[in-house]
Amino acid sequence: MAGNGAAARGGGGRGVVISDDWPGYSLDLFTYPQHYYGDLEYVLIPHGIIVDRTERLAKDIMQDIGDNDIVVLCVLKGGYKFCADLVEHIKNLSRNSERFISMKVDFVRLKSYHNDQSMQDMQIMGEDDLSKLTGKDIVGTGRTMKVLLNHIEKYNPKMIKVASLLVKRTSWPDGYRPDYYGFEIPDLFVVGYALDYNEYFRDLNHICVINDRGKAKYRV
Repeated sequence: MAGNGAAARGGGGRGVVISDDWPGYSLDLFTYPQHYYGDLEYVLIPHGIIVDRTERLAKDIMQDIGDNDIVVLCVLKGGYKFCADLVEHIKNLSRNSERFISMKVDFVRLKSYHNDQSMQDMQIMGEDDLSKLTGKDIVGTGRTMKVLLNHIEKYNPKMIKVASLLVKRTSWPDGYRPDYYGFEIPDLFVVGYALDYNEYFRDLNHICVINDRGKAKYRV
């Protein structure tokens, strides 16, 4: 990602770091659903870059996990697109490698936002029986993990690794850092690639910054 100086850089396992002064890409450079015209500021991360970065994360995970069977625990709803693409990349790499990884996928839903404000109390919704995770290697994918991790650890899995597409730079001293992540971004409210604002923008392929008009239009 280049333009107006160094906008993003690699970080030795830190993922791609997008600087606070990165102006983003003009919306005019990309296609996106017409019903969101006027609701977005700019494209923060184009879809093609997301796909390429996710493929690299899959490679890193496969190298670390080895020949172990894993359970992929997808955090809905915002994590479903990233999870599906990550699993598909791991499957493709496994098929073309001598190191085969057997995967099962399960799902849990966390609710952490009201409009664009993060809530203090995390809700775990639609939870199935997680006792099946006992003794398993777990790869969690999603945006909000601390509460879920505390919950999962009660079942004594063999190993837990967390993969997240995005990590926000925030002032919170207890900010959680996943084992694998695609991009470190400024503390912005972003939508697209299954990340929503009150259930809107999930059908947007790029990760974009929502504007004030969009927040007001879809506020509940």
